[in-house]
Amino acid sequence: MPDRLKGKVAIVTGAGSRGPGVGNGKAASVLFAREGAQVLCVDQFVERAEETCALIRAENGETFPLQADVTRAADCEFMVTAAVERYGRLDILHNNVGIESRKGVLETSEEEWDRVMAVDLKSMLLTCQAAVPRLVEAGGGSIINVSSVAALRAHGRTAYAAAKAGVIGLTISLAGQLAKDRIRVNAIAPGMVYTPMVAEGMSAELRERRRLAALIQDEGTAWDVGWAAVYLASDESRWVTGQVLVVDGGVSITTR
Repeated sequence: MPDRLKGKVAIVTGAGSRGPGVGNGKAASVLFAREGAQVLCVDQFVERAEETCALIRAENGETFPLQADVTRAADCEFMVTAAVERYGRLDILHNNVGIESRKGVLETSEEEWDRVMAVDLKSMLLTCQAAVPRLVEAGGGSIINVSSVAALRAHGRTAYAAAKAGVIGLTISLAGQLAKDRIRVNAIAPGMVYTPMVAEGMSAELRERRRLAALIQDEGTAWDVGWAAVYLASDESRWVTGQVLVVDGGVSITTR
């Protein structure tokens, strides 16, 4: 059995998938477990986390589902405490939770802006505040935050792009603060990956245009993002911190 994460304990937020298929959090959770980690699968909807856990258990992995709203500090503390009480330590925090807003600057309401910022950015601050003391106790660890290429290119989804840019800023700030504690903090910026969240309402024509937009003209999946998370969670990236790993088939280096 692969063992890149053997003996490590991981929390994955947003570990379920909205609708059928595999989202980024589900893929990362399954891959972490395949690589030997014990995984606490956290989602606002516990039935989604349970679906992910069922996949892991079917492969004889160790996992447990937990319902939590990571926009609330108390829920984040509960989540971290649950992981440590069940598995004895914490080594990896994978902040994957996120929602999307497709509106431009003039269409974005104050309420929608606040909601996107709370879920996509504030949640990562709160989970880190809860997890860092436990990572310090473990002698170090890895925090992986999911951003987006929307933060790196001109993008019409105003609140989403701004929140994901904030994730990168938070990542770099924490990397600088926590290096002394041997805690690495990195971000993943997925491109036009086909997941249940983006599939809603997408036509076959648009899906094909997205595929052709990348230099590598093959459709990106949640598994591609999940393998990037495995690398950043593992000791293979022990000298990597404060970085943004772009997983987009090359689209961000084009003018398309």
